[in-house]
Amino acid sequence: MKTLRRTMLDWYDRHHRTLPWRSEPGDLPNPYHVWLSEIMLQQTTVITVGPYFAAFLARWPTVIDLANAELDDVLHAWQGLGYYARARNLHKCAKVVATDYDGRFPDTEDGLLKLPGIGPYTAAAVSAIAFNRPSSPVDGNIERVISRLFALETPLPDVKPEIKEKTATLTPPDRPGDYAQALMDLGATICTPRNPACAICPWQAFCEGRKTGIAPDLPKKRKKPAKPTRVGYAFWVQRDDGKILIRRRPETGLLGGLYEVPGSVWRAIKAPDAIMRDEAPLKADWRELGGTVGHTFTHFHLDITVLVTRFNANTAAEPDGVWTSIDGLADFALPTVMKKVVRHALKHL
Repeated sequence: MKTLRRTMLDWYDRHHRTLPWRSEPGDLPNPYHVWLSEIMLQQTTVITVGPYFAAFLARWPTVIDLANAELDDVLHAWQGLGYYARARNLHKCAKVVATDYDGRFPDTEDGLLKLPGIGPYTAAAVSAIAFNRPSSPVDGNIERVISRLFALETPLPDVKPEIKEKTATLTPPDRPGDYAQALMDLGATICTPRNPACAICPWQAFCEGRKTGIAPDLPKKRKKPAKPTRVGYAFWVQRDDGKILIRRRPETGLLGGLYEVPGSVWRAIKAPDAIMRDEAPLKADWRELGGTVGHTFTHFHLDITVLVTRFNANTAAEPDGVWTSIDGLADFALPTVMKKVVRHALKHL
């Protein structure tokens, strides 16, 4: 065990990735930077996160600055990262840290777990990396490394507790943050999902997966059930001056707090029906555009049919929402699915 720890840290000292939120091996980074990067990196790649991280720090250099920001501004800056609940929780967490903790993050897993939007992984990662606590975060890279090291053939997610236990056993009492980041780097650069570079791995002599020839097949995963499909309408309302109607979604739920082209509820039926058409923001003669807008969320596929009408203030009651020019849409936080709706409408009109 000591050899495994020493070998991994020696490798990290020589080959660690240089990332904007990291400090050099042996040094402690800014906790705000670690927390911000960890939230952004959830289900998002390092190469994607880099520019967003830099932009957030330039605009909100401290957690107190972020706490004082408007939620709309945070959501707008988050556009393109997806999973917008992260952005809402990021803002909530910043407010709690600024108000209840005087702008200082708790330095233990238990303390961090009390903050909005911080789960077991993030708490372990921040406490280890930012505060050098002997915590053992387990992300996808670490799952893969540990599964292969010990040749764990139980499929995910059932094997997670065993991976967590073995990771905790291996975590050194000194430099736990560097050790955790070393495992992340190993999984990202050498112990990759396909074609792992076992010949240059610092743990090749100890890896049971390599010895038995099953490393590339680990970790095993249970077959996922097919994603259901939901359908819905998007109602494109355009005034004579060219401005279109958008509105803000409720704070809670999927895409909460973001702006949208008004739409119906999304339902798991074969095609949008008359009930969904009645959910339009105003009574009007609607024309259906050809084709549909497809988008895939984590748990379902979505097909949106776009209906179009012209708004005449003399014949229709003013609908709820905001009127904006097409160019003005850039000032609003629109999720990717709504940007697709906009592109589809503009293509057909």
